Amino acid sequence: MIAIFDAVVLIVAIVVVGRIIQSRGLFRQRGPQMFDVTPGSEEEGETRRLRDEVTQLKQRIQVLERIAVEKENSLAREIDQLRDR
Repeated sequence: MIAIFDAVVLIVAIVVVGRIIQSRGLFRQRGPQMFDVTPGSEEEGETRRLRDEVTQLKQRIQVLERIAVEKENSLAREIDQLRDR
């Protein structure tokens, strides 16, 4: 029974060592580019759409900030003028 266990362990060890050697060979051939993930055209389109949306949101925030910190507080002045009518 021990001989069977030893044979199984030996086979597993041989397979593991073989896979390690194979992986190292692949890494040497392809280099670090092996791990680069290039997005598909569908993902590129989604990324582009999200970037455009972020740009639009940043522009809206700038407008809101400009309104909120205007020196003369013209928004409050305009509201007061509407009340006085």
